[in-house]
Amino acid sequence: MEILKLNPVFKDYIWGGTRLKEDFGFESNLDKLAEGWMLSCHKDGKNTICGGTYNNKTLEEVIEKLGKENVVGTKSLNFPYFPVLIKLIDAKDNLSIQVHPDNDYAKRVENEFGKTEIWYVLDAEPDATLVYGFKEKITSEEFQKAIENETLTDVLNVVNVKKGDLFFIEAGTVHAIGKGTLIAEIQQNSNSTYRVYDYGRVGNDGKPRELHIKKAVDVSKTEPAKYEIKPFGEKEDIAGNTAQLLTKCDLFTVYHYDVNNKLTLNTNEESFNHVLVLDGKGTINDKAFKKGDSFFIPANFGDYEICGDAEIIVTSI
Repeated sequence: MEILKLNPVFKDYIWGGTRLKEDFGFESNLDKLAEGWMLSCHKDGKNTICGGTYNNKTLEEVIEKLGKENVVGTKSLNFPYFPVLIKLIDAKDNLSIQVHPDNDYAKRVENEFGKTEIWYVLDAEPDATLVYGFKEKITSEEFQKAIENETLTDVLNVVNVKKGDLFFIEAGTVHAIGKGTLIAEIQQNSNSTYRVYDYGRVGNDGKPRELHIKKAVDVSKTEPAKYEIKPFGEKEDIAGNTAQLLTKCDLFTVYHYDVNNKLTLNTNEESFNHVLVLDGKGTINDKAFKKGDSFFIPANFGDYEICGDAEIIVTSI
């Protein structure tokens, strides 16, 4: 089977900007590009294949045709769905303060899986911040009262961010991306989000956007987030290239590479690789790539070579 280049799916949420067009060169009729879904089989946005044998087919269709075990890998058999969703996110304005449910709650209430995710900060304005859990432990009752009294921002943990920061957002962690931040997000394949505060904004219909207070209180961990704000691994040299483990958990493994020389990676029967080009240009086997390109390397593909001068992140199960 061949390496599959994926077409992004774009979303024009009200807080989005234009950096995905200006910095990455994406083309879209949408005025704002808040998100580019770079790897997705979710019903709310499915990637199609660009070129090759499966041109214009969705990735989901290719998986169904050739078999989940053969394309996604044997580790995918632990998941009754395509396991991950990968995005580029341009926050020109603050995102709403929100929380995602865990698997048990989401399956029972939303008929899909929960959402644990990571944020890798690609760029940030000097004063950019993120919301990451609470300053100190509070009760669920105090959390609900803070929402209702519009004093929620007083109890949240707000942190400054810079390029290269890594945030592990476990399901149940109250969080929000702040304005002036550009990130890559790797998450469970879910779109369940409970909004608890939205700065009084209105949607395209002129009405305040819906809040989900009861559900948010049900699922939130009302205490400081327990994960450090940095990549999980130290930088290492691999044949003249720099590699760094960003995260490894039971849902996904993500590496960051600065490619300066030929980099040989591989997939075996256990998992696919997804390669997202954050900067630069080069080739992946015989396929040319540039900043913003997205490639799916099927399970059991074997070795593949990345050559050029580029910054990439590689995700597997």
